[in-house]
Amino acid sequence: MRGRRGVFGVVGGAVLMAAGALLATAVVKSPAQLAAEAGPPAQGVLTAEVERRVLAETVVTRGTVVADQSVTVAPPGVVTKLPLKAGDPVAAGRLLAEVSGRPVFALRGAVPMYRDLVPGATGDDVAQVQAALRELGHGTGHDAAGVFGPGTKAALAELYRAVGYAPLPALKDGPATVKAARDAVRAARWALEDTETPPEPAAPAPSSPTAPGSPGTPAPTGKPAVAGSGAGKGVRRERERALEALREAQEGLAAAEAADGPMLPAAEAVFLRGFPARVAAVAAQVGATVSGPVLTLSAGELVVEAYLKDDKRQLLRPGMPVVISSELAGSDTRGAVAVVAAERSPAPQPPGGDLGYRMVVRAGQPLPAGFAGQDVRLTVESAATDGEALVVPVTAVSAGADGRTVVTARAADGTQRRVEVRTGTSGDGFIAVTPARPADLAPGTKVVIGTAPGAAAPRGAGR
Repeated sequence: MRGRRGVFGVVGGAVLMAAGALLATAVVKSPAQLAAEAGPPAQGVLTAEVERRVLAETVVTRGTVVADQSVTVAPPGVVTKLPLKAGDPVAAGRLLAEVSGRPVFALRGAVPMYRDLVPGATGDDVAQVQAALRELGHGTGHDAAGVFGPGTKAALAELYRAVGYAPLPALKDGPATVKAARDAVRAARWALEDTETPPEPAAPAPSSPTAPGSPGTPAPTGKPAVAGSGAGKGVRRERERALEALREAQEGLAAAEAADGPMLPAAEAVFLRGFPARVAAVAAQVGATVSGPVLTLSAGELVVEAYLKDDKRQLLRPGMPVVISSELAGSDTRGAVAVVAAERSPAPQPPGGDLGYRMVVRAGQPLPAGFAGQDVRLTVESAATDGEALVVPVTAVSAGADGRTVVTARAADGTQRRVEVRTGTSGDGFIAVTPARPADLAPGTKVVIGTAPGAAAPRGAGR
């Protein structure tokens, strides 16, 4: 029994050793085996279907919704009142701030104030003020466009009353000057009237009666006595001088009245291109001396501003269609490129450098006010096919040794054939193609776009 047990033990051990060796050979691999297994697998074919659709070449970038116009308000002086806060709407004629006790208000206009406007002033800036006053209901009377006359003075005075302030006089001593001019006219008129009143005739000197023909008695001539010619000339000269003095006095009065009246200081009016505007930021406090912007206003329609690098800037130009996508609102709005700058925009200091080429996109319909400040996606259609076209992935197109541009069509049985094509617009990884023979390519045709492991090897001949 002991002999048999020993034999069985030896045999069992041998079996276990053989099984272990076999397991080790299955698990443990030599470097050569590992290298062989890491080699490329068998290659096959990847295909895609030909489509018929409109193909657009697009450029995608990001932009920020901003107002068309940004204006800083920084009149000199001490801030004495700030009735607005950031985000408040601003209408034409609205009081923006009070600085050193004087109002600063908003008016509609494209050109900023660059000078004080006083009665008698002329120019396009005067015409802009007149238009802004009329928009607020303050008529300028019969004043010609661009002439600061009586009607404009009255309208400006009405505006200041509506804002709650008295306008500054154009001439500090204007009323006194006008009164003095009126007094001068009255005196000149009186002097002229004096020349028109004939002098009282002088009484004849008494004389003793004399007999006719006696010595010392003039002989009768039958003609009345005539005043000397020298006296008549003197009267006429006095009257002419009085008339000239009256004319000069009247001209002086007209000039004084024209110069007198309210003025519009350059620091008290802020012109904005469109309303309603918004207060973008308030940077000052009441009591502070103005050393920078008091307010920043955003006005006009909302636009999207983006900055482009060289590669994208070369593809874009004004007029190209754009889709403005707001992730926050979950909406898309169509618009168009309005501006592509020819020069780079410098970045604010610091950090320096430049932002790129500024692009402005205008929406086809007004963007909601809530979009202001949003970061949005811009998809610019830089090119598009003229209607629907046959479209294939870019990787399906190749150039043969003969110089022909081709795609490789693959049939259901795996056979392949080369189809000569002419390429067109490309975008988003696709390209429009036109076959040399229209019957060779149609929507649904499968074309080779690459190879994949594990597929059957291609067969068939191309042409």
